[in-house]
Amino acid sequence: MLLAAFGLLDAAAQERMATVWPSPDWQTASPEDEGMDSEALAKLVVYGSARSFDSLLIARHGRLVLDAYYAPYSANIPHAVNSTTKSIVATLIAMLHADGVLDSLDHRILDYFPDRDFAIADDRKKAITVQHLLNMTSGLAWDEGLGEHWRSLTELKRSRDWVRFILDRPMANQPGETFYYNSGNSHLLSALITRLTGKPAEDFARSRLFGPLGITNYSWPRDPLGQSYGGWGLSLKPRDMAKIGYLYLRHGRWGDKELLPPQWIETVSHATVNMNLPADRDLRYANQFWALPDKHVFMTSGYQCQVIMVLPDLDIVVVTTGRDSCPLGKLADAISGAVRSDTALPASPEAAASLVRAIREISTSELPATPGAPAKQ
Repeated sequence: MLLAAFGLLDAAAQERMATVWPSPDWQTASPEDEGMDSEALAKLVVYGSARSFDSLLIARHGRLVLDAYYAPYSANIPHAVNSTTKSIVATLIAMLHADGVLDSLDHRILDYFPDRDFAIADDRKKAITVQHLLNMTSGLAWDEGLGEHWRSLTELKRSRDWVRFILDRPMANQPGETFYYNSGNSHLLSALITRLTGKPAEDFARSRLFGPLGITNYSWPRDPLGQSYGGWGLSLKPRDMAKIGYLYLRHGRWGDKELLPPQWIETVSHATVNMNLPADRDLRYANQFWALPDKHVFMTSGYQCQVIMVLPDLDIVVVTTGRDSCPLGKLADAISGAVRSDTALPASPEAAASLVRAIREISTSELPATPGAPAKQ
């Protein structure tokens, strides 16, 4: 286990790391300065090319040690983060709960829409809570999952009233009974933010999340009734994605402010909801985040490898954007495999030169695809 292999950071090291905040932008360091192997990272950059990455960032101890962009993509282009949007929306829900504006995650969602008369509002539908939406266990009938057949999303986009479309669906299961990936759940969370604050999720994020983190260059579309998309749609620069990960790595603190309650992050980092994925039976879910508990890793995950990965034991944040599927466990192993020490390593000019060559090659290659615009969510 990573925790056993590297041990907990001592108090002095933790204090030193906690003083490094990427405001207004990230500090940088060589991989060796932060205990990582440049040669191993060079191989990871090459691997990213084979997986159609657009960007690959790694921050350790609060400093960027790898900041690579695959042509024609570049650092200053906001990237469609797809379902990573879900995790941002959930983060805003956590803030409202901490503020007391949302009294309980166990509050029934239909209570927030008393003026609406939804179809088939039976006892099961009335029992859906905010927590069920967060954990993708609402029980609403939906055709999406994690495959390629997304009929419900197609029908949703044709609707004028997205909340009504979602809550008019019949129930397939009892709330809390089973996990089923449903972007409609996430859009209901965005609609809840609007109900609680009187403003779209984007506006609330600007004041409470993006503002404190110094995130200014982004876009976030809205549904026909003016609510920010909850399940996808947000575009962020990779370095700003890394700031979201760093907030979670630092237990919800940013500088001298607590933006998120530590218990929320504890729940995310120890996710227990089984995603029931035959291809990766180790994946778990909580609060719109994915996790690999055996690897001590949690992450946001958007279609075609829009990922913010947090490795708490190693004090690392990883960001990838791309145009292909992403083996999350293999990526986590490659990152942890590049760590050699909790403290600085001797300089390695040969390894550093290898990493520079790898980054130069991927940044000048000609790729035909339009960056930042995957076809699906």
